[in-house]
Amino acid sequence: MAEKGWAVLAGLLRANAQEIVNEWVRLQRQDLALRNNLLKAGELEQQCRDFIELLSRALETGGGANVNTSDTWAPVRDFLSGISRSRARQGFSPTETATFVFSLKQPVFDVLRKNVAAEELTDRAWDITTLLDALGLYTTETYQKGREEIIARQQQELLELSTPVVQLWEGVLALPLIGTLDSARTQVVMESLLQTIVDTGSEIAIIDITGVPVVDTLVAQHLLKTVAAARLMGADCIISGIRPQIAQTIVHLGVEINDVITKATLADAFAIALKRAGLAVVRKASAGRAAGAAE
Repeated sequence: MAEKGWAVLAGLLRANAQEIVNEWVRLQRQDLALRNNLLKAGELEQQCRDFIELLSRALETGGGANVNTSDTWAPVRDFLSGISRSRARQGFSPTETATFVFSLKQPVFDVLRKNVAAEELTDRAWDITTLLDALGLYTTETYQKGREEIIARQQQELLELSTPVVQLWEGVLALPLIGTLDSARTQVVMESLLQTIVDTGSEIAIIDITGVPVVDTLVAQHLLKTVAAARLMGADCIISGIRPQIAQTIVHLGVEINDVITKATLADAFAIALKRAGLAVVRKASAGRAAGAAE
């Protein structure tokens, strides 16, 4: 379409904005019937008005430019990016998000039929279809990126929450591991442990693998790397939770852990840690025995 044609289309959008918005909102309400609770009253209508205005400006100043790269379309792209990321956070599906753009076709076509000559109608309809298709695809891509960012952030948060470092006693840390231990999680484990060693000045760290279902060569190597890193920071490590099956697996795999203290339970490892720290847990005498001793 020539520049004049884009300007004419922009004029039609402005002149019939209210009609287009009313029908556009109605169509979206039908498709988002189960999601209306996620949109505030009047929010959808305001979004439609704002988009029509931005679309009209872009058509007036450079409608034929590439919508994905042209600076002319930057405000439109920014607006759609905001909507896509917002709906990704709210839990809208990709189809529901793309509907925001694609459902605009019907109201615009209705306006074209009423205001454009028959010999020009096909060309104008094709041009606006191509334009809205490009914007709809951009919306979908942005939505997908937003979802990926949310998932990545949630995975990182889950990793951090699933690898807490607990101070059992002054100078004694415990790191209970639950679930699969892969390279990414090992990195988080190592960073959390080393940072806590620095913050607390602890000299002993207990790594409890009671909740790790499978220990293979890779998991064993990850554990040894964590132990080595802790030693470089001046802390010795004790590995607890060595079940019979895990012990047999480690021996079968030929993993060398001769210089690492291992215990069957966290309690046993804690007792060793206290002993190495020069501490001891003593059972407190009962009140009765204490009174008798006093007499």
